[in-house]
Amino acid sequence: MLISKFQELPLQGEGGLKVFLDAKVAQYNRPEFITPDPVSIPHMFTTKQDIEIMGFWAATLAWGQRGTIIKKCKELISLMDGAPYDFIINHEEPDLKKLLNFKHRTFNDIDTLYFIAFFRQHYERFDSLEDAFMPSGSVDWNAEMALNYFRSYFFSLPDYPHRTKKHVSSPSQKSTCKRLNMFLRWMVRKDSCGVDFGIWNRIKPADLICPCDLHVNRVARKLLLITRKQTDWQTAVELTNKLKEFDADDPVKYDFALFGLGIEEKF
Repeated sequence: MLISKFQELPLQGEGGLKVFLDAKVAQYNRPEFITPDPVSIPHMFTTKQDIEIMGFWAATLAWGQRGTIIKKCKELISLMDGAPYDFIINHEEPDLKKLLNFKHRTFNDIDTLYFIAFFRQHYERFDSLEDAFMPSGSVDWNAEMALNYFRSYFFSLPDYPHRTKKHVSSPSQKSTCKRLNMFLRWMVRKDSCGVDFGIWNRIKPADLICPCDLHVNRVARKLLLITRKQTDWQTAVELTNKLKEFDADDPVKYDFALFGLGIEEKF
């Protein structure tokens, strides 16, 4: 079945696969993609800090049905009075009581309160969340180093809840870091299609790693873009290096193609 499906498509040679994937990028990387996807949550805002905060939160909560993820993110926004950045910076202790019942799967109010504490201490020192992914003294930005640094920095507050660590992954744990890589794609990629924001300037799209979720992983393996048996950080790197052969400057744009083929077309 898979061979006959391949034969119906112009996939002969890598040039044919590039043409096919480029067409799928064009099909899915458009404003119509936004509404049913968690990326719609940061698109509710125009202020950079609100986009960063709710982009990070939407990416963190992005497991399960997309409709449920969006619903829970909107609930969280409502609990923060519709203004996440202002709430985080200016809240007082009594304001936090309204968040005590927030829950999405294994993410609960303990995790929520720590996220708020982290964001407050970070934005008291920096204007952008981009700084949280920029290891001090680094010359060339490297995704693996940056994500390992970010997790360490995120849990640098005293008495952080140990349970919250499961919600922020890193390459050192051999995770694909799907949610963080998706968030970075949203913040870093710049194009005229309107899905990704491109509001960060110090990280280059060429240095991003492709988010490797269930759908992307399945489709990439069918297209022989992944040969590694297990699915871990090195798998995401292998996939990205392969995609760089199609576009070295913007390899993660193919996330649209692979994800769209997986979730929309059940490829």
